[in-house]
Amino acid sequence: MPRLDVREMPPPERHSEIHDAFAELDSGEVLELVNDHDPKPLFYEMQAEVESFDADNYDVEQEAEEKFVATFPKK
Repeated sequence: MPRLDVREMPPPERHSEIHDAFAELDSGEVLELVNDHDPKPLFYEMQAEVESFDADNYDVEQEAEEKFVATFPKK
């Protein structure tokens, strides 16, 4: 499963990097995202704009104070 840790990236660059990484996935693959906050706004963005995003199987867990791990599955 591809993993992208964006915690060290400048915030303005994060969404484009995530979208690029998601676009490279094959159908049925999952992008694991590590972020310093709950990526709920990104979830809504992907749900509204990316037809191949499988919102029903999205998941996020807070592993530490500033470590959220989310899975973004591709249909």
